[in-house]
Parts: sequence; structure tokens; C-alpha cells
Amino acid sequence: MKKVLIANRGEIARRVIRTLHRLNIESVAVYSDADANAPFVLEADEAVHIGASPSAESYLVQDRILEAAKATGADGIHPGYGFLSENSEFSEKVKAAGITFIGPSAHAMELMGDKLSAKQAVKEFDVPLVPGIDKAVSDFDEALDVAKKIGFPVLIKASAGGGGKGMRLVEREEDLIEQMQLAQSEARSSFGDDAVFVEKFVTKPRHIEIQVFADSHGNTVHLFERECSIQRRHQKVIEEAPSAVLTPEIREKMGQAAINVAKACNYEGAGTVEFLIDADLNFYFLEMNTRLQVEHPVTEEITGLDLVEWQIRVARGEELPLKQEEIKMKGHAVEVRVYAEDALNNFAPDIGTLRRYRKPSFDWVRVDDAFEEGMEIPIYYDPMIAKLVTYGEDRAQSIERMIKAIDNYEISGLRTTLDFGKYVMKHNAFTSGNFDTNFVKHYFEVPSVMKGAQKEEEKALIAGINKIWDRLKEREKEEFAVQPVR
Repeated sequence: MKKVLIANRGEIARRVIRTLHRLNIESVAVYSDADANAPFVLEADEAVHIGASPSAESYLVQDRILEAAKATGADGIHPGYGFLSENSEFSEKVKAAGITFIGPSAHAMELMGDKLSAKQAVKEFDVPLVPGIDKAVSDFDEALDVAKKIGFPVLIKASAGGGGKGMRLVEREEDLIEQMQLAQSEARSSFGDDAVFVEKFVTKPRHIEIQVFADSHGNTVHLFERECSIQRRHQKVIEEAPSAVLTPEIREKMGQAAINVAKACNYEGAGTVEFLIDADLNFYFLEMNTRLQVEHPVTEEITGLDLVEWQIRVARGEELPLKQEEIKMKGHAVEVRVYAEDALNNFAPDIGTLRRYRKPSFDWVRVDDAFEEGMEIPIYYDPMIAKLVTYGEDRAQSIERMIKAIDNYEISGLRTTLDFGKYVMKHNAFTSGNFDTNFVKHYFEVPSVMKGAQKEEEKALIAGINKIWDRLKEREKEEFAVQPVR
């Protein structure tokens, strides 16, 4: 593989380009109108314009991406995450064009992309499942019968869903019909498929995922877990590795279960097996993401491995670089996703211009970002500015370093989730490890709590602003002072 096209944008495109450059593989970027001057476009060896700003007219247009690959002579395509990364039709087209798709097979994508088919596949490998039904239901009486058997509360979930779409919590029998109709409607509009199923709602759930890798030679390994329980709108905001609650015994069992999931679909490449864990540390298979994850940096930090490099090696037909017993975990890493969002306004997008943008620069901090000072955050895509990652010898140190990194990350011109990240880092529920996916609901439903926690910082900020203002006034006096006539 001598030249790889990245069918994506932003920070993940930059991330892939870095590894390609290190491996002496040429890189090709594709870009929309909105991204014409983006850093990833300038950093690639070649760049091809593929359309207007909306993703439906650029990053999701399969034929234009394939045309760009052919025109530049790319012999590999890395899909990143999002957009076409889990599109089986696209991977088949790439293969038919004689280009290597750096990801799993279309069969694995299709099998794991549908939650019901995934449940049925992994059941044969003794992977624990959340109590419920593993087939689509459309009849309300049947859904009610299942709900009564497993007991309320239950979840109605879209079979083809993700990101919390097409999912409804039902706590009472009388609400089932209405919530099922809402879930079906949302699933139909979001995924073109209104199939839903019913499963038990796990109380105090933690969201823990296992990174897996498999090659074409029959080797499959796991690279330990990531804790992803701090979420808003069912989407992750903060991740860490390893989890604060897993024992070595549970970690080993979950790792083996994740490997079994990969084997259930003859998987190749990087994948992530997601589990729910209840208050008693029982774990249940949730789904498999057939791509690299946004939060992969925390795994890289604790293992010292380059997951993009592993993807490329597997795609070239090589064996995995390490066997399971050779993969070691050291230290602790935390990641805060820096979104252009107003955490005090229900995390609403706050698109604008990065008037000031200064990243923290410490040996133990990593920033995977997409923008530079003066750039606008486009309205067309996910509003993530960067991923801020800190590494420490243990969890306490990585959290302490994250607070320092946030304090030294200067962003003005729009609101971000940095303050929320700091609030979480300093909250007793997080530092103690006693939290679940309801953190925002339990501790952040009234955002004024964060304002209260920041009173000292606000005072310091006001004092700093006043000092700057005084300096400006002094400078103004000097500049406009009457000069003696010579």
C-alpha cells in the first residue's frame, strides 16, 4: 500500500495522515467547500475537492470519493469514523474498484450493524445478553407480553439505531404503546427502518467497551477496556482507560467475550464491542462498532500502540503485530471531547469563530484537533473541535492533569464543553468512580451547580480582565499623549 485516501475530514483525517506520513505512505484528502482551507487538507500530500458543504453533497457521495481515489492512484481508502465508515455498500464498491478498504468486510458490517442480527450471532458464542427479545416486534400486544415477562422498566430500541435515536425508556405499562410508536417513527426517519425490539432497562448502567483487533490469519486480540459512561443525549463526552471498577477477573471475561463477538462475524481489523454493566458488575453485550472509535486515543496511551498503523497492517494482509499475552496496559488516560456546545443550555451547538485558540503544551497531554485560530466551526458537521487527552501513572494523576490541561486550553469566540469537563473531573462521583450513564441527569440537570462550582474561577477571570483593561487604558494614554513640538 503506497497511497491512501482518507474518506473523512477534521481531526480523524489529521490523525490518519500522521500515521501515513510516519509509515512513508502518501496521503490523499478529500474536502468539501466548507473545508477548503482546513488543516487536514493542507497536511495531506494531495487533496481533491468533492462537492458542496453539506455532507450529503460531499463526504457521503460514494462515487465522488471513488473517482478521487482512482484519479490520484490511491490503492487504499481509510474511512475514519462516521460518514461511510460502516457503510457495507461503500466497502463493496471500494473492493470492486480494486482498492483496499481499510476496515472489516461488508458481511461483518451488515451483521453487526443490525442490533438484532448481532444479538442472534453472538448468542451462539455464549456472550451475555440483556434480558429481552432478540427479534423485531411490531405488534403492541407481543411487546407488552415481553415487557411483562422481563419486568418494567424496559427499553424500546431501534434495530438499526445508534446515538440514542429510536430509543425510548418505558417505566409504566400504560406508556408502552405511545413510546413504541415514537421509537418506530424516529427509527423510520433516522434509519429508514422502523424495526424495534424490547429489552430490560439496566438500572445504574455503566457503558464499557472493549477494543478488539483481528487479522486474516485467524488471530484475534483485545486491547482492554474504555469507560464511556459520561454521556449527554446518549452520546459520549468523556472517556477513560482503564475503567475504575473492573477487576482483573472481570476484565479478562469481558475481553474474551469481545473476542468471541469478533469471531461470531469473522471480523478483520479494528472494532469495538460495547457492553452495559449493572450495579453488581454483571456485563451484557450491547453492540459492535465496526470501525475505529472516536475515543481510541486513550487505548493508544495506555498500550503505547498506534491503532491506525495496526489497521493498515491488517488491511495489507499482515498478521497482528502482537499476541494477546504481549499486549500490556500501563498507566491511565482520560479524554474530554471539546465540543462547540453550551453545556449550560442543554449542550446546544454554539457555532462561531475561534477568535483565540491556544492548546495546552505539556509532555503528558495530547490534543487531536481539527481547527486553527481564526477558523469558523462549520454548521454542516459534528461540532467537535478537539479531543483533549491526558496520561498519568494512575487515575488520580491523569484526572489532576486533565484539570490543568483544561485551565491551559484557551478558546474564545464560542462556548465549549471544557468547563463541563472540568466540572466532571472535580466531582466526587467521578473521582470516586461511583457513577453511571445518568451522571448528567443526576448531577447536572440544574446547570447552576456548575456555575456555583466556578465562582472562584469567575472571580479570578474578572480580576484578570480588569488587569488587562487597566493596561489597555494606560497604553491608550501613552499613545495619545501630547508630544512636545521639536
